[in-house]
Amino acid sequence: MEKVSIILGKTVQKISKLRGNGGSALPGLVIERTNPNFVKKVLGKLPYGVVVISGTNGKTTTTKMVTELLESQGLKVFTNRTGSNFVRGVISAILKEIKVSGKFDYDIAVLELDEAHAVKFSEVAPIDYSLLLNVQRDQLDRFGEIDHTATYLQKVATATTKTVVLNREDPRISKITAENTAFFGLSDALIKKFPSDDDLLTKGKVKASTKKALVVLEKLGEKATYSIDGNNYSTKLKVKGIYNAYNAAGALAIVKTILPDKETDGLIGALANIESAFGRGEVFTINDSEVELLLVKNPSAFQLSLASFVDNEHDFMIAINDEIADGRDVSWLWNVDFHSLPEVKICSGTRATDMALRLKYDEVQSGACIENLKQAVVKFTTANKKPKRIFCTYTAMLEIRKIISGKSLV
Repeated sequence: MEKVSIILGKTVQKISKLRGNGGSALPGLVIERTNPNFVKKVLGKLPYGVVVISGTNGKTTTTKMVTELLESQGLKVFTNRTGSNFVRGVISAILKEIKVSGKFDYDIAVLELDEAHAVKFSEVAPIDYSLLLNVQRDQLDRFGEIDHTATYLQKVATATTKTVVLNREDPRISKITAENTAFFGLSDALIKKFPSDDDLLTKGKVKASTKKALVVLEKLGEKATYSIDGNNYSTKLKVKGIYNAYNAAGALAIVKTILPDKETDGLIGALANIESAFGRGEVFTINDSEVELLLVKNPSAFQLSLASFVDNEHDFMIAINDEIADGRDVSWLWNVDFHSLPEVKICSGTRATDMALRLKYDEVQSGACIENLKQAVVKFTTANKKPKRIFCTYTAMLEIRKIISGKSLV
């Protein structure tokens, strides 16, 4: 049955590609309908099992970190690199790698799945380890309130057979229960730099957790310092943003759980060489100046990006879309404090005027308001030679990346 499914799936994949559809989801949908046990049978044979990474923010970058850390220790890692984090996307990714004979030459799978689809995945395939990052107000039109979203992640934790690694500082994540849990966290000195969604909404006082963490981000500066097994390890990071330094703590924690006997020095060395994921802090060169894309999806993500990337050396543009993949409701912009921005040259995207209005209330000067992203990007990138940063929602990031990549070195 598996061989028939593989041939069918690969055939659909090839036809989809020839028709210009990329072949990302359709083959997975076909196999999902015709052979519901396909994923379980393929991934269930992996020697080190399956790792699921879920949460509102940071899944893509953290999945990349975990994958490369495991690869640095000699493991062959299967992952859904296309970014399709539905079950059918995982199936399509498997079809690209599996041989017609059924041979699937990997040691472990590391999968990025959104909260709801992680639950669906747990119903059709094994989960050996899970890393649950956070629960924040993102795409409420799809998932409902964040307390409801947290129930999805509790189901993922319950389905995990070995160890669940949790974000100690997220109040909804830290309450999740499972048979075996471990935590990653922040030092008391840093916790105020990482406000939770509730902290932003209520302007409440940030409280540190007393739970013991396997990995703690201790310090931030030129280097990030992590406390692991009672020892401190410092390293420079190629990935930018204070939130990615914290994502790295989660990545280190899950890898230490999977490979407890591996030397931490080797993992820290590998961590130092990991670069940004697709569309997350990528830097492009246009007209001899750098243009950096910064993905923002909700209040916490935007606030941490502002804390990481606002200075007087860059020009700034903000592009806000309200497509389905972004979330239709952009009222979350009112929970972000924009006072740190010196000036925004252009507001763009389908909700450009909403963004400009929001900046006005925080007395941040904004220039042109150009809904058309191509016109906005051309105007922004040709204005001068200064380095530039664009804060953008998901679909805006994808469109801007297409516009820019035709003119620059990616």
